[in-house]
Amino acid sequence: MFKHILAATDGSALSSSAVMLAARLAHDEGAKLTLVNARQPFVPIYPDWSMGYGPPIDPDEFEKAVKAGSEEILAGAKRLAEGANVECRTVSVASELPWRAILDCAAREGCDAIVMASHGRKGLEGLVLGSETHKVLTHSTLPVLVTR
Repeated sequence: MFKHILAATDGSALSSSAVMLAARLAHDEGAKLTLVNARQPFVPIYPDWSMGYGPPIDPDEFEKAVKAGSEEILAGAKRLAEGANVECRTVSVASELPWRAILDCAAREGCDAIVMASHGRKGLEGLVLGSETHKVLTHSTLPVLVTR
């Protein structure tokens, strides 16, 4: 049925359960598995630092720290997948739009399904925080399996 599954993870317990589901599905289907983490890129607070304001943090240091955190999240997810006897590839992507990074990664990797978790936020909380899962569901042309 599926040949290549993409599982998105943010390192939360909820996304870890989605990784486990994706790993079991990949194992049962004999499919490849790719794990993706969309990390926050450096966004300057002041667009024009020539006014005498320096960045509050060095952009290179920020990128190094965020990338290390992303790699740690992916290493944990990879251990979960390998525990289910599934080899996988990991991808860390810097993006201001995680949902777009997930869809772009799925297209670039040739995936035919996406697995991800949803926090199930509703009402004002859902409106204010938004939902990356909802955006993936809205814009994806691939099947998306959502777990809670």
